Amino acid sequence: MEKKGTILGVDLGGTKTALGLYDFATLKRLEEKILPTNAERGYAAVAKNLVEEIRAMKTDDTIAIGLGVPGLIDAKSGRILTMPNIPGSENTDIKSEIETHTGLKVNLENDASCFAYAEAKLGAGKGRAIVIGITLGTGVGGGIVIDGKLFRGAHGYAGELGHMLLKPGDPPFDTRNLRGEVEQFLSGTALRNRCPKAKTPRDYLEGDACAGLRGQMIREIAWLVSSLTHSIDPSIIVFGGSVGRALKPHLNELRDVLKKWLLTGYPLPEVTCGILDDSARRGACLLARESLKQA
Repeated sequence: MEKKGTILGVDLGGTKTALGLYDFATLKRLEEKILPTNAERGYAAVAKNLVEEIRAMKTDDTIAIGLGVPGLIDAKSGRILTMPNIPGSENTDIKSEIETHTGLKVNLENDASCFAYAEAKLGAGKGRAIVIGITLGTGVGGGIVIDGKLFRGAHGYAGELGHMLLKPGDPPFDTRNLRGEVEQFLSGTALRNRCPKAKTPRDYLEGDACAGLRGQMIREIAWLVSSLTHSIDPSIIVFGGSVGRALKPHLNELRDVLKKWLLTGYPLPEVTCGILDDSARRGACLLARESLKQA
């Protein structure tokens, strides 16, 4: 018998934070709030504000909290190893902090994994065997869902697609970090460096503000998708995040370029954009519910 009450889903992003109160059984959204993360203020201020917002939104019948965060989580301890876009977040325990101040059980997960899980269970990847979610937002994240289960890897860090190397030693702008990883090319932070004139994520792909960048971006995304396809053979790849959503009008172009980089005869995965407007929050809730059932 399903529990009655509510569950709170939180997507802590590098730029904005989204909270949603959902019916525990149906995951119908009852209330939401979206606010700036103000990451530049540092971890302590971000965590304090998040606790206050959660306490204001939770209700007397709230059962648990699902929290998605943009960074590496230690699977054994539940501590955050780092959230690159939030200074001072190294080796912090936001899970215990929120539990202490709310009295509610918190299930902590990577935000991109939450996105991928929701799209696999309820969204664009529903019914597909192997779903890869790629979030192109402030940073670049990813999640892998196989046969309806989140794939975490041997140590819990699977899906960190933003840290895959794209052009090793050759990032597209001046920086001391010469890894040349995906995040240095396709995150919102990187794209602002590549085209400071852009006002919105769509500007990177359309119009005159960033002339010439679209072709480079499509090719770079095709390289990423090609590597993932040859290594995992996914059924579908779902894009999310502000930049990922801006890809929607350009998916046919991406498919055409992707064909050039896949081995001859290799199956082309479906590439699409997420269809849920709250994937990360909803995925965080789904995972929190599962965690309670397993407890």
